[in-house]
Parts: sequence; C-alpha cells; structure tokens
Amino acid sequence: MRIGLLTDGGYPYATGESRLWCDRLVRGLPQHEFDLFALSRSADQEEQGWVRLPHHVSRVRTAPLWTPEDGTLRGSGEPRLLARLVTGGGVSYGRRDRRRFAAHVRALATAICADEEAGAEPVTDGGLFTEGFYGLAELARERGGLHLALRSEATVRILEAASRARGAGRTVQSATVVDHLAFAAELERVLRPLSLDWYDPESLGAVDLCHAASGGAAAIPGLLAKRFFGVPLLVTEHGVQLRTHYLAAPDAPLSAPVRALLAGFHTLLAAEVYRQAALVTAGNTHVRRWQQRCGADPAAQRTVYPGMAAERFSAVGEDDDAGGPDTLVWVGRIEPAKDLIALLHAFAEVRRAEPDSRLRIFGAPAEGGEATTYLAHCRALAAQLFPDEATGAHTEGVSPVTFEEIGGPEVPDLAEAYAAGGVIVLSSVVEGFPISLVESMFCGRATVSTDVGAVVEVIGGTGLVVPPRNPRALADAYIALLRDPERRARLGAAARARALELFTVEQNLAAFRGIYLELMSHAPVRREADAVDADGEPLLFAAPAEARLLGPWTQPQPAAVGARVAGWAAGGVESEGEAEGVPEGERAGDARPARHPGRAGRPGRSPQPGPERSARPEPVAPRHPGPASEPECVCATACGPGDGDA
Repeated sequence: MRIGLLTDGGYPYATGESRLWCDRLVRGLPQHEFDLFALSRSADQEEQGWVRLPHHVSRVRTAPLWTPEDGTLRGSGEPRLLARLVTGGGVSYGRRDRRRFAAHVRALATAICADEEAGAEPVTDGGLFTEGFYGLAELARERGGLHLALRSEATVRILEAASRARGAGRTVQSATVVDHLAFAAELERVLRPLSLDWYDPESLGAVDLCHAASGGAAAIPGLLAKRFFGVPLLVTEHGVQLRTHYLAAPDAPLSAPVRALLAGFHTLLAAEVYRQAALVTAGNTHVRRWQQRCGADPAAQRTVYPGMAAERFSAVGEDDDAGGPDTLVWVGRIEPAKDLIALLHAFAEVRRAEPDSRLRIFGAPAEGGEATTYLAHCRALAAQLFPDEATGAHTEGVSPVTFEEIGGPEVPDLAEAYAAGGVIVLSSVVEGFPISLVESMFCGRATVSTDVGAVVEVIGGTGLVVPPRNPRALADAYIALLRDPERRARLGAAARARALELFTVEQNLAAFRGIYLELMSHAPVRREADAVDADGEPLLFAAPAEARLLGPWTQPQPAAVGARVAGWAAGGVESEGEAEGVPEGERAGDARPARHPGRAGRPGRSPQPGPERSARPEPVAPRHPGPASEPECVCATACGPGDGDA
C-alpha cells in the first residue's frame, strides 16, 4: 500500500524530532511505498540536508514553517486592506470570498476565546472550531493561500472583538492590541499547512493511508486529506504536543493573554485530530492519558512502545561483568529538568555511608544558554560538596564526582558509559519516555529512578523508584542496592529481559505492520481508476488481499466525507455504493489516473511548483528489484482488531 508519512521538523531531515524512529519505520517496512510530506522548522535544519532514503520512498514534498514572514506583520495599519488581500497566486479576493474569510475567522476566534471551566469535558463535535478551520482550508484550496489574510488588520479586529465578547476567558479579555498582533502572527504560522499545494488527487489524494508522526501541525495535512479525499488518518505520538506547549509556555517570550489564546487553539486542534483519526497510537501510557484528557476515544487508542536498537548494547548486557560495584552512573542531556542538583545532594548522603563510592556523570548540556549555565552551577556545587581527596601526602587529589563526555579514549561509546557503573540513576523532575533507562536495561543494569513520566511503566518491577525532588530517598535506594550485590544482579537480569521483550525495533515494526493492514482492511480508500489499466482492463491484485479476510473489519462501514467507493468493496458489488448515495459517475470521475502493472512511470505524479514548496528538487528513487537497505524484521505478529495495547 502507499503510506503518506507526515512529519513536522523531523524526517527526512538529518536533524529533528522522531527522525530516527521514522527512518527505522520506513526501512523496516519495505513492502509498502512511502510518500513523505515534511514541514521544516528552520533554515539551519534545511541546510543540514536529508538522510539517505531507501528505494521505496517514491516522493518527498517539503514546506517551511520558519520563513522570514515570522517577524513581519504585513499590512497592519493600511486602510481597506481586506479589499486588497492577495493570495499566493496573485489573485485578489472578491466580495464573496472576503465575507467567507471573515465568517470563518470569526468562528475560529470565537471558539479559541471561549472560557472553558477548569476540568470541563472536551468538546465532542468540534463546533465553531471545525466550522472555521475547515472553512479556511477550503478557501485556501480554492484561492491559493491565506498568508496575508491571516496577518491583516481585519483578522486582528476580529480577534479583538472575540476577546471582548461575552463568554471569553478572563485572561483573554485582558489582551491588548499588541497581544492580538502577536497572536495573529503565531496563528498564521500554525495554519500555514492549510495553504500548501498538497491537496490534490496526485499528492495526498493518491495515498492509501496518512500516518502523522506527531500531533499538531504535522497532523493538519492528514485532517485535510481525510476531509477532501476520505483518506484514513493514523496519528502516532511519543509526546503530546499540547503538553509540550504547556511546558514551554512559561519560557516563551509571549504575554499571558497570547499564551492563553495559543493554548486554546492547540487544545481544540488536538481534540479535532483525535476525533478524526482512525487510530491514535501512544508511545506509553503516560502519553495515552494525556490524549484521553484532550478528547481521544479510548477505543481508538493503542500503546506502541518506540523501538530501540538493542544490538549496540548486547556486548555489555550479555557480559558477566557487573560494572564498577561502587560506581553510580548518570547519562543524559544536562538541563534543569534532569535535577542534577538533587542528585549531587543525594550522593553526599551516599558518601557518608559508603566513602568509596563514586558518581560519574556522562553528558553534554542541551542547546541554549540556560543549560550551559546550569552545567557550570552543577560543577561548582560538586566542587563545594566534594573537594578533591588524596590517598596520601604525595598523591594528587581526585574528586569522587566527575563530569565526562562520551567519545573520549576512556568511554568511546554509549554502551561503555553504562558498563562503567553498577547502578544507573535517573533524577529527573520532568520526563516523557525515559530513553536512558531503556538503554541501561538493555545493558542489564539495576536502576534507581524518580517517579515521573513513563518511568514506572518502563521499569515495571525491575528497578527502584523514588519520589522526585527527594535526595534522601534517592540516596537510601542507591545504598540498598550497593550493599546487596545479589539483588542488584537479579534486578539487572530482569530489566534486560523486559527491555528485549517490549522495547526493540522488531516489536515496533510488527505492531505498525499489523496496524497498517488493519486500517486498510477496515476503511480502505477505494478508487475505481486503480482497478483498471489504461485500456480499461482489470488490474491484477488491484483489490488488497486483506479486504477479503473475514472479520469484524470487513463489515459495511459508512462512507467518509469525500470518500470514493469502488464496486469491489467488501460486502457487496454496486449496491453498497448506491446505498451510500454515491453515484457511479461521481466515484469514477473523482479518481486519479490509472496505474499500470509494475507501478513504474506514474502519470501525473511529477511535483508541481507552489509558494509553499522547498527550493530543493524532489528526489524520485529508482525502482528496481532487490533487497532493501536493511533486512525486514523477522517478527511479523499483527495486532488484532479491537485489542488494547500493542
């Protein structure tokens, strides 16, 4: 089948979020064809280039979310600007289009500014938000762009009126004109995917399934593909975008009203994404609970743990060496959320009980000046708590706490860092999916962790968990493992067995292989033009084999908005399409050009220029028989329909 993989600031770029996971997914499923639709976050990311793509990636389309328009609010203060709005194609809006635009922005602004009581249940039907959101999408598709319109004085006036209206939130009501200008600029940036030229039968309309690698902006093209073409949407989140927005809001250079308006928009967008998705997969139960709180239906959720390469840690995990029995190891990015201050104070308690113990901290500061300052503060505190100690009058003093970077002669790689200690510690106060813990479990190491994020779910019963911001509890747990080597070895062996069972690349690929087949058999996008060749003769294997498997997913389903139903649909021939009220002529005329056997030389699939496209030409990989760049996973267990966690 053909998968449209939607990313935001990640794959296929060499840097960004979820890059490694997407690359493993694409390479691990060579039986499927992938079209990539990527949003870039910065000019620097585009300059870094792309990773090498496998041969079954047939198309890559990109669009920036970082253009210089971010810092320029065009048209503010100009008289009668709304009457002279110009789209990306150079066509002015007429009177009817101006009225449509104003009505859709008004509906969107009213929904965003509405005051929702704390703890209220999420909206179940979308209401004004969906009316304004899809209305703007249809206008952008017809007229070619909304950039200037969303940054216009008219938009600011509509936002100001909505924030002053009855029912608006208290924080929103305090917004000034400057706040509305800032929010209009942010709203235009978030809604740029509405103006892309991806929504035609040869682009997103040609895929069988849209798979968004995250929520937020990455899922917007998937929403429109379902709206316009009936393409089912699969959303995968390893971290909830709304939660990320809340965590970053206090540090953002925005006022409280602007943050409240953005939070309202992202909340409504997340609810719409979860409502329209055929299935929502979460990277862990912690993310799954956030999704439910934002409106996701538990029946449409599934937990699929992110796959990690266990081979790089096999040498350490299978070795009988338990590492330095008196050495405590911490691995990660150094930043305030990791709470190394509490770890240093905890280790001070450990040193009083066990004077020979050591603490080795492996990592580099995260990006930004704050992380660098935090590292300097941690070094100063360590020097104060643990002055250099010498074993004799003529020996050099050595501190029991060291800050090291991976890649040196003593610790050439990550596996060696975990092998250096007998116990691995995680002291974070904020954590999503704890990657460092999974890596230490692959290495067969016992762990002491704080109870944050998905730590308890990942560890299970194979490690010790203590409350965050509690140095005394952290010290007691480490001392208990330090004085009981048999328990330490037993926990390490159990941790390795658990990691190999749940967190490997193979289990992740097996889960998504089954999910793809399940979604396609349950709600395939059926196009009659795909079932015949150029001469009108039936195409071999045009109907997917899974559509003929007996099961609850083959029962007749109501057609999606804009979906095209073919005569070979499961459960009937022509009568099913007629029962849904879809005339034969509309089903056939709405399809893309016919595909030929062998799938080589697709007519009408060449990229088309547009204002949102990247300047880089779209690579089309050569299509030739042969093995993929990486072998397919040997584990092919498919997840059954309606099961809980995968």
